Amino acid sequence: MARKDKSTKEPGRLKQMWQVFQMTRRYDDRAVLYIVLGLALPIVVGILLAVFLSGGNVFTMVLWIVAGILAGVLAALIILGRRAERAAYSQIEGQPGAVGAVLRSSLKRSWRGSEMPVAVNGKTQDAVYRATGRGGVVLISEGPKTRTQRMVDEERRKVTRVLPNVPVTTISVGPDADSVPLHKVPRTLAKIKPTLTKAEVLAISNRLQSLENAMPIPKGIDPMKVRAQRAR
Repeated sequence: MARKDKSTKEPGRLKQMWQVFQMTRRYDDRAVLYIVLGLALPIVVGILLAVFLSGGNVFTMVLWIVAGILAGVLAALIILGRRAERAAYSQIEGQPGAVGAVLRSSLKRSWRGSEMPVAVNGKTQDAVYRATGRGGVVLISEGPKTRTQRMVDEERRKVTRVLPNVPVTTISVGPDADSVPLHKVPRTLAKIKPTLTKAEVLAISNRLQSLENAMPIPKGIDPMKVRAQRAR
């Protein structure tokens, strides 16, 4: 059997974390400060609890300090993960397809989205993406509002025509002052109030998929009233 080339061996977990830390520090000036604070504060709290609550018991003091260290390491890792994700988004923010990358990799289970846009301007590369979930249908524009508003309005009319009872929300990701930053797109979707059941979300997704495929849509069907068929 041929031996594996050591040069192609995947880096270990610690090396991967170090690489993520280096990348995050390069694109996020405040990352180191937040990580250090996340590590230090629980340790300090653990030491204070060990001093004031242990009653002189060495074993109890050690437990408090160890708990503080473990909590600090966990907090530092959580902060590193979030800042690393934000740093990664900052590298692609403003580029065509950035919203699609977020929808592909960062949506929660209650939402469905595609990295492929439902509308694209070939000249400016502006695009409109669509996500569906218990909060209804969300249209996410990528680009300045002055250039994407027309596409958003057109897509809203399409959705409203086939899903008249489903709420439609619009989100703008672009250079405008009131636009949503790229890294906050998943969080913004999560804040939308749920109004649909899982069965209704599935029916809506299927209906919109048929719209994308330009297939004839049966008339007289309300996806809000769709229910699973009983087994015979």
